[in-house]
Amino acid sequence: MARAPLLQLSGISLTFGGDPVFDTLDLVVQPRDRVALVGRNGSGKSTLMKVMAGLVEPDTGQVALPPGRSVGYMEQDPDMAGFATLGDFAAVGLPPGELYRVERAGEGLNFDPSRAVATASGGERRRAALAALMARAPDLMLLDEPTNHLDIAAITWLERELAATRAAFVVISHDRAFLRALTTATLWIDRGAVRRQDKGFEAFEAWRDKVWEDEDTARHKLDRKIRSEARWAVEGISARRKRNQGRVRALQALRAERAAQIRRQGTAALALDTGRKSGRKVIETIGIAKAYGENLICRDFSVTIQRGDRVALVGPNGVGKTTLLNLMLGRVAPDAGTVKLGTNLEIAYFDQARAQLDPDASLWENLTHDPAMRVSGQSDQVMVRGQPRHVVGYLKDFLFDERQARAPVRSLSGGERARLLLARLMAQPSNLLVLDEPTNDLDVETLDLLQELLDGFDGTVLLVSHDRDFLDRVATLTVAMEGDGQATVYAGGWSDYRAQRGEDAGEKAEKAKPVSRSKPKPAAAARQGLSFTEKHRLEALPDEIERLEAEIAKLETLLADPGLYAREPAKFTKATEALVARQGRLAASEEEWLALAEKAEQS
Repeated sequence: MARAPLLQLSGISLTFGGDPVFDTLDLVVQPRDRVALVGRNGSGKSTLMKVMAGLVEPDTGQVALPPGRSVGYMEQDPDMAGFATLGDFAAVGLPPGELYRVERAGEGLNFDPSRAVATASGGERRRAALAALMARAPDLMLLDEPTNHLDIAAITWLERELAATRAAFVVISHDRAFLRALTTATLWIDRGAVRRQDKGFEAFEAWRDKVWEDEDTARHKLDRKIRSEARWAVEGISARRKRNQGRVRALQALRAERAAQIRRQGTAALALDTGRKSGRKVIETIGIAKAYGENLICRDFSVTIQRGDRVALVGPNGVGKTTLLNLMLGRVAPDAGTVKLGTNLEIAYFDQARAQLDPDASLWENLTHDPAMRVSGQSDQVMVRGQPRHVVGYLKDFLFDERQARAPVRSLSGGERARLLLARLMAQPSNLLVLDEPTNDLDVETLDLLQELLDGFDGTVLLVSHDRDFLDRVATLTVAMEGDGQATVYAGGWSDYRAQRGEDAGEKAEKAKPVSRSKPKPAAAARQGLSFTEKHRLEALPDEIERLEAEIAKLETLLADPGLYAREPAKFTKATEALVARQGRLAASEEEWLALAEKAEQS
């Protein structure tokens, strides 16, 4: 027997600024659906979610929700006017007997319900909005970038809650690991059309590439047919032309069809210039310590960072990752110990708050008003790695159109702001990139491009991120900040760190926290076999091992070139170091898989 839809959109059309966002869109969400909503930045994901929530009225069409069913939407920028504390906001609509739900969500999401709204940060407000949604437990949860501003322990808690819920949910996220762990269906917005596949995000990229490949094949066939028919129209005998007006009209129709096809949005033209080569030793800290009152950031921390290292800093929110970054860069003086910076350093900084952007100024002004980038006397040009470029042309490299150049930055989406900040960053030569939460709000395609860019960057990278997949793809060293001033250096990325510790720090924290009265205690769940995180890890490891094997094979092929060292010694050294690192990660992944597989067989 077919299930009644939980939410149904019929014939939805919506236009902003003269451009159609959706046209006669039909969409159904079923009970217990776990849906990833994906698409390029600016494609309309958040707009569609607001239509589903009833917050945006479509031009035409209907949104139908059965009586007695509820929809909850996690607001990106919640209006907390009139509320004294974050807990007051999160508890609205809850009966007195269920206020514990807010406290429990507050513990899981690492925010204090008693925090005054007036002093709360943007990240705390968003976590409160997420807690409010989780506490109300509607039949359908609409989650727009829920992992932004969450640390890995909180993301792990949220994964476990969503995995256990009986509610349906639709989630927008850039976090591949989060989407792979949870989703069983995918909605893909592409050029105003919404496609559905009843497979989780794991299968999305192969599906997307196949759709695009089929489109390219069909477009190529259409172009060939148009050229053939156009030759007939030019070379045909006029006497016959009169009898073949239908064929002429068919040619006109073919041309109209080709003109109506909407080209896919390209990828941003990201490029980095390392400028001068830095010294071999980039940063050395020797026994540094730092505290603010009773808040101990680090103690006796020593690390040597060499040119070409990709160093990730991980740890809970508030543990002091950004402070440690500034200590390592010499921007903050340690209480004890020494920091030595290498020679010829040219630093480019990507800050998580996007504070380098003036929200009231236009995109144009945000580029040309930076003294480090402006060409003297040329207000319509920007200096890009030593060469003048027209502002509009450079913005187009980052997928902005000419109309947006004069628009204020505050009108941009989160992903568009991140792209604009990358445009500023990449206009200047640098050999030390400092990236503080660069992945927030970026779409999957831009994340892929950023990863490839960092792989080919000859300089050094310092990275703060809670995106586990991105950490695995980029980092060669991980500094884990575990509180109480403890900061430990591990080889490799996030998965390597977990393997070397033997247990995920976020999972260990979750086991110490109280659970819902309706669920079994963690100890009881553990006796039944693998934990949820371990099960997901066991499923994900074969793909990770296969990827590492493919990367190792590619590097071995590159290094098999006998003339590589003489021709490009730097490339040879980098490829050798990458090969050693990936072989180490492969060995660790295989050992982890064997341990989990053995544990699963014994349960």
